[in-house]
Amino acid sequence: MSDEDKRRPQKAVTVYSTPTCSWCTTLKNHLNKYAIRYTDIDVSANQSAAKAMMARSGQQGVPQTDIGGEMIVGFDKNRINLL
Repeated sequence: MSDEDKRRPQKAVTVYSTPTCSWCTTLKNHLNKYAIRYTDIDVSANQSAAKAMMARSGQQGVPQTDIGGEMIVGFDKNRINLL
């Protein structure tokens, strides 16, 4: 990340995940590495959040990441690095 990127206000980030998902862990480790704040929602324990996630993305797989209202399905490192 450039210095300019670090000065930009961070968009709201929500990660939809499950405890057994290895890509979810990879995604969260990546966010933590760059000190990106996020809210983690375990969709295996929160059915209403799972339904809302599926309604927004049309997908039921995880991880899914909501970045400022844009849904990213899977661990898309390039798009996430644009934070």
